[in-house]
This record gives sequence, structure tokens and C-alpha cells, in this order.
Amino acid sequence: MTIIPEDYEKFANQAIEKVIDFLPNLIAAILMILIGFWLIKLINRLVKKFFKKKEYDVTLEKFIADLINWSLKIILFVLVITQLGVATTSLVAIIGAAGLAIGLALQGSLANFAGGVLILLLKPFKVGDFISAQGIDGTVKEISIFNTRMTTFGNQLAVIPNGKLSNDNIINYSAEGIRREAMTWGISYDCNIKLAKEILLELVNEQDTVLHDPHPEPMIVLAELADSSVNLSLRYWATNDNFWALRWFILEEGKKRLEAQGIVIPFPQRDVHFYKEETVSAS
Repeated sequence: MTIIPEDYEKFANQAIEKVIDFLPNLIAAILMILIGFWLIKLINRLVKKFFKKKEYDVTLEKFIADLINWSLKIILFVLVITQLGVATTSLVAIIGAAGLAIGLALQGSLANFAGGVLILLLKPFKVGDFISAQGIDGTVKEISIFNTRMTTFGNQLAVIPNGKLSNDNIINYSAEGIRREAMTWGISYDCNIKLAKEILLELVNEQDTVLHDPHPEPMIVLAELADSSVNLSLRYWATNDNFWALRWFILEEGKKRLEAQGIVIPFPQRDVHFYKEETVSAS
């Protein structure tokens, strides 16, 4: 079947009419996108200024700011699609189907989002805390919607998904402000235990950064009779800021003072006994 020239003209006129009818909606949608993104940036700046002025928890600031930003972008997307003529009922069906598909494809991301919400509500740690989690020790730098960033001892950046963090063990060394040391010293079985205890306890009590009353006083006890040594456990309390410097000093100075008094810190050793069999000659 051939199309006569009049049909071409009819189809062209219909197409032009549809484009003209759709053009206002398209222009309105483009303007809505431009104005919408400008408003979103403005709102994000206002939110940041508000948090800085009120001095809220840094963890809460980052999480809520990200949540507001993504929520506004989703609302803008819905408004633009509606402006282009997509029916609301159809849009709801499309969003529902897309949400199901995306949810199945991004189960890990949704778990991380839920983990971020749990971290925000339960607050096992906050920005600035020194924690141990997922085999990594470091200072919490940022808590976002999907992951937590930590700075390690070596100044490396570690990124851990919130889903794993919220479902595993976390040690927060900063939560209490103070820490107790339990330092093990092994001395030879031939050495004077009482003298070794006096030397180490005196060293600890000399340090101004060691905490005393109302905290428990420093103490040293015999913790174990090991295979190669008598193990003494030296215990004291210190603030988080002083903990590591104090530990390193006591390790070095303690070794010097023990050696000066003839107290030996033995290497692992084992006694080996040789037995000689005597042969009996036949007469």
C-alpha cells in the first residue's frame, strides 16, 4: 500500500502539533531541573551552616546532610517525570517495579544504609573516636550513609561498609576516656620475684601521667608460671592521650632497671637431657 502525498502532510502536521503541545512541558521540565538543582545546593549550604551554628554531633551532621540531599534529588526526579506527562499511577507502578529490582540488585547497599541508621541511633562510636573493627585499628574520620572512613596508624584511609560494622564486634578505645594497661614481664626462674616487682612498681609510681585515687592504684602480680619464665602482670590506669607514650617509656626504662639489678628477661628455652645406654658384654 502506497501513502499519497496528502497523508505525508497529515502525518507531518500531527507530529508538529504533538511537538508544539509537548514543548511547553519539556521547557518547564528543563527549567525545573535547573532551578531544582540550584535550590538543592542552596538548601545543602543552609543545612551545613545550621549545623555549624548549632554545633551538633559531627556524625549526625554528615548523615542527615546526605539524607536530605538524596531525598531532595528523588523528589525533583518525580516532579520532572510528572511534568513530562507521565501519569501518577503509572509513575507509582514504575517506581514500585524499579524499587523492587533495584532492591534485589543492591541488597548490600541497602544493608549498608540500614547499618548507617543503626550506627546513628545506637552510637557505638562517633567521629574522632579510636576504634578497632573488622581487623582494622584507626580513628573515625567520617560516617556517611553507606560506609565509615577511618584513618589508620600509618595514615592510610580505610573504608568499611556500615552493614558489616553494625553486625560485628567493635572496640571503642575512646569511649571511656581512660584505659588500663596490663603489661606482661617475664623474668627468669632464678631471679628475685620480690625485687623485680618493687623495681617495676616504683617505676610506674614515679610517672606523673599514671592515674591514682579515685582510680585503682597501680599493682603488679604474679600472673603465670610459664615454660621459660615467671610472668608478672603490671597494671595501671592512664588517660587515652597519655597511654601510648607512657607504655613505650615504661617498656624501655623497665628493661634498663631490671637489667641493672641483675634481673634476667629470658629467651624461650628448653632443657634437653641425654641418656647413655650401658652395654652389657656377654661373659
